[in-house]
Amino acid sequence: MKKFIVACTASALAVVTAFSAAACGSAEKLKVKDIELTSEEYAFAVSKDNSELLAQINGYLAEWKADGSLDELINSYFDGKSDFTYKNATSTAKDGDFVVATNAYFPPFESINENNEFVGVDIEIAYNIAKKLNKTLFIADMDFDAIIPSVQSGQSAVGMAGITVNDTRKEQVNFATGYYTSAQVITVLESDSTFDNCTTVEEVEDILKAQQKSYIIGTQVGTTGYMYSNGDADFGYDGFTNLTTKAYNTGALAMMDLKNGKINAVILDKQPSIMITKSINK
Repeated sequence: MKKFIVACTASALAVVTAFSAAACGSAEKLKVKDIELTSEEYAFAVSKDNSELLAQINGYLAEWKADGSLDELINSYFDGKSDFTYKNATSTAKDGDFVVATNAYFPPFESINENNEFVGVDIEIAYNIAKKLNKTLFIADMDFDAIIPSVQSGQSAVGMAGITVNDTRKEQVNFATGYYTSAQVITVLESDSTFDNCTTVEEVEDILKAQQKSYIIGTQVGTTGYMYSNGDADFGYDGFTNLTTKAYNTGALAMMDLKNGKINAVILDKQPSIMITKSINK
């Protein structure tokens, strides 16, 4: 699930591969604890006023699932084989463009490479849908929590940003068929042994429940990780009110603060956690 403004870098984060070079100070590496704290489904958000587009997208997804091309596309990003890139043809969307709202700091689903091009699972799927619709794709990059309102208002046709389906969001927009199942995981410094002996979700949560307000978990604002840590009735998460949950505009920013010793842990979607950590650890 997603502009990079910490003091150690003067330039905005353009790509995930730049994270490692941007780390200032600490040489400590990060590690992702391989325990899935949640289970959730990603889906594309469509305006409730556009049932025709929803049906079209569901039809394309069904076709691509049936012939195996959807799994092939997704796996190509997990194994690093994809070479797909996309750049908007214009600086602003034109009438008739297929406008997709995203937050391009959530690899491998969406990010920006060193050539200032969009890459990722969602970007390539968006491009394929636009081709089917005989439209030009325009990627509208924005804060994650602005995506659903953008779709609701009709500014964007679709929201694609590793969006987890929940009841509140279903009241605001319609969701296409789910295309990927994800989970939240916790990342800490490599030297941090707090969760080393944990083998279950319950053991991780028991440790988190025992922490104090001085213990800070970084998350991305508006995402499942934030809701899991801070608590959210719609998701059924009690949260950890005993500690401090800190929201960042991107998961990458949280990871960099973790590396630099400013927070204690990060809770973020599994695959982005793995990819961001891998880049930072280079």
